[in-house]
Amino acid sequence: QVQLVESGGGLVQAGGSLRLSCAASGSIFSINAMGWYRQAPGKQRELVAAITSGGSTNYADSVKGRFTISRDNAKNTVYLQMNSLKPEDTAVYYCNADLFPGVGVLSEDYWGQGTQVTVSS
Repeated sequence: QVQLVESGGGLVQAGGSLRLSCAASGSIFSINAMGWYRQAPGKQRELVAAITSGGSTNYADSVKGRFTISRDNAKNTVYLQMNSLKPEDTAVYYCNADLFPGVGVLSEDYWGQGTQVTVSS
């Protein structure tokens, strides 16, 4: 079994900062990309940021320059540092990992349970 456990969400005023963490545990052989998605009420889930095992990153245009994704491969953990938060960043943030749960099997997508981020104006 593989679990992704997120932490760090909460309520913050516009202009503030939050740091999200997501730790993967369980039967993991290796992890490819890890990322953060978000879903606001009435909207589709969208990619916020992603990072490969080699450290290459990709960001949504709406968060470039404000959010930074990083990972600690030794801890199977991915982070999202969110600065200069705006009310439109309010959403449930989900951690995602594309990983190999064992040797000789295909990689699979796993999701965390989500953590609420609310930015007040």
